[in-house]
Amino acid sequence: MGTALVYHEDMTATRLLWDDPECEIERPERLTAALDRLRQRGLEQRCLRLSAREASEEELGLVHRSGRGQAPRWGGRAAHCAKWACPGEGDPDVTQILLSRRRPPGHHSQRAAANGFCVFNNVAIAAAHAKQKHGLHRILVVDWDVHHGQGIQYLFEDDPSVLYFSWHRYEHGRFWPFLRESDADAVGRGQGLGFTVNLPWNQVGMGNADYVAAFLHLLLPLAFEFDPELVLVSAGFDSAIGDPEGQMQATPECFAHLTQLLQVLAGGRVCAVLEGGYHLESLAESVCMTVQTLLGDPAPPLSGPMVPCQSALESIQSARAAQAPHWKSLQQQDVTAVPMSPSSHSPEGRPPPLLPGGPVCKAAASALSSLLDQPCLCPAPSVRTAVALTTPDITLVLPPDVIQQEASALREETEAWARPHESLAREEALTALGKLLYLLDGMLDGQVNSGIAATPASAAAATLDVAVRRGLSHGAQRLLCVALGQLDRPPDLAHDGRSLWLNIRGKEAAALSMFHVSTPLPVMTGGFLSCVLGLVLPLAYGFQPDLVLVALGPGHGLQGPHAALLAAMLRGLAGGRVLALLEEDSTPQLAGILARVLNGEAPPSLGPSSVASPEDVQALMYLRGQLEPQWKMLQCHPHLVA
Repeated sequence: MGTALVYHEDMTATRLLWDDPECEIERPERLTAALDRLRQRGLEQRCLRLSAREASEEELGLVHRSGRGQAPRWGGRAAHCAKWACPGEGDPDVTQILLSRRRPPGHHSQRAAANGFCVFNNVAIAAAHAKQKHGLHRILVVDWDVHHGQGIQYLFEDDPSVLYFSWHRYEHGRFWPFLRESDADAVGRGQGLGFTVNLPWNQVGMGNADYVAAFLHLLLPLAFEFDPELVLVSAGFDSAIGDPEGQMQATPECFAHLTQLLQVLAGGRVCAVLEGGYHLESLAESVCMTVQTLLGDPAPPLSGPMVPCQSALESIQSARAAQAPHWKSLQQQDVTAVPMSPSSHSPEGRPPPLLPGGPVCKAAASALSSLLDQPCLCPAPSVRTAVALTTPDITLVLPPDVIQQEASALREETEAWARPHESLAREEALTALGKLLYLLDGMLDGQVNSGIAATPASAAAATLDVAVRRGLSHGAQRLLCVALGQLDRPPDLAHDGRSLWLNIRGKEAAALSMFHVSTPLPVMTGGFLSCVLGLVLPLAYGFQPDLVLVALGPGHGLQGPHAALLAAMLRGLAGGRVLALLEEDSTPQLAGILARVLNGEAPPSLGPSSVASPEDVQALMYLRGQLEPQWKMLQCHPHLVA
C-alpha cells in the first residue's frame, strides 16, 4: 500500500461560459499550479499513479438523481471534466491514501442541482461508493474548505454511517452560502442526529492555533468515538493564508499537521480531494504539505504563537455544546454553551477583518510573501528512523528503510555522562547509553529524524536524565519529555522553561509548575484518549518543542496500540524529531510497532472508544483548570469578561 495521486489532463479543460469578475477565481491554473509545484518538489514522482476514468451514470446516481439537469452556465464540458474524478476515491483496496484532483470542486453540489462551481459531489459519491461496493459502515468526512459544504450535509444528514465535519467562514450567516443550517446547532436529523458537525467561524483571520484547537477539542474526540473505517477530506485550501475568499491566516504547514492528525484514524486510510483554493502560491504550498504528509514525511514545525482567539473558542464551545447530547466523549466534560460575541467585536489580540486594501490585509500579504520566499520543505534526513538496541534481536520485524544502529558514542564521552549515576556503572547500562548518545547526536545533527533506544530497567531513570541534559546542551532549545512509569523529573534539572516534563502514571494529578505536570495513567481507553487530546497534545503544541523524548519506564502499564498512538500523535511535533526510550526487556513487538509509526505508518486502531472513568475525568479537569492560564491551547471555551 502506498500513496496515490489521481488526476487527468481533461480536468483542466473547464472554462466559465459567463462573464462575472467575482467568478474568475475558478480557473484551470489552480490545478496546474499545484501539479507543477508537486513535480518541482519531487512529490509527484514518489506517488503511485492510478488511471483515471469517467464516472458512470450508475456511480453518479449513488447521490445524484438520474437525468439531473446540469448547471446551465457550466455546460457539457464542465460535466465531462467533473466526471473524471468521481470513481475510485472510496476504494480502500486500491491504496491506503489518495489525493484526488478534479475540477470543478464538488462539496456544494446537491442531489438534484449543481451549486457554487460544483457539478458533481465527488466526496459524497466516494462515500456512497465505499459503502455500497466495499461494505464500509463508518466513514468520516472532514471538510476544511472555507465554505460550508452544504451539499454533503444535505446528502448525509440523516445517515449515521457518515460523520460529516465542516468548519467554514460564517460570520453569523453573512457569508456565502448564507444558510441557517451552517450554524453549530445544525447537527443532523432522524437517525443522523449528531453525525453532522458544523463549526462556524464568525470572524476572519483564524490561524494555526485555531485550526489545531478545533481538531483537538472537537473533531478528534468525536472521530475516535466514531472509529471510522475511511477518512475522506474535502481539502479546500481557501482556508489558508493569503486566499481572497477565506481571508484566514493558517500557514501551509498547518495542513500537514491536520493531515497527520487524521492519519491516526482508520488505519491511515485517508483520501484528500481538492476543493477550493484561489491564491495560487498558497494553494500550491498547502497541497505540497498535504501530499508530503500523506507520503509519511513528518510535518514541519508550526510558526507563530499557539494561542486560539476568543471568537474561535466561542465557536468551538458552541459546537461542543450542540454535539454533547449525542457523544459520550463530550458528555463528561463542561460543554455549556456560551453567548456569542457581537459580530462587530474584535477580540483583544486578534486583528479585525481583512478588508481588501486594509492594513491587516496588506500585512497578511506581506507575511505570506515572506513565508513563500523561504524553502517550505526542509532537507529530509538521510535516515528517517533508527533503532538502537544493546543486542540485535532477530525476532524484531522492521520496515525495510528503518535501520538497526550498531555504532556508539566514544567510550570516554559515554563514561563522563554516566559518572554522576551509579546505575549506569554496569557494562550493559554503559553500552546502552553509548548507543543512545550516538543516536541522539544523529538526530540533533539532522542525520536521523526519529529513533528508538533501549536501556536496562534499573538504569531507565538515569538514562532518561542523561538524554534530557544531552539534548538541551547539544542544540535542542525546547525539549518535551513524556515519561510513563516510575520516571520522576530530576530535582536538579534547571527550571529555565526549556524543558516541559509530563509524567503519566504519576501518583496523583499535580501541576507542580508550569513545566512539570504529573497525572495518573487512565485505566480506560476513553480516559487515555481524553488525556492525550485534552492534555498532552495541547501542552505540546503550546510548548512547540524541537525535540521530543517519550520514555516507557518501569511499570508504565501502556499497551502496544496505546503506545503507538501516543508516539504517532507526538510525531507531529518537532518536525518528527522523536526519540522513544524503552526498557531492554520490552517485547520486540513493542519496538517494532513504535518503529513503524515513527517511520510514518498509521498506528493500529484502538477500536470503539470506551468512556473515561470518573477519576480520570476529575484528574483531567483539575489539571486543565490549573494550567489553562499559562497554556492557552488547553482552552476549549472562551473566558467571559463581565
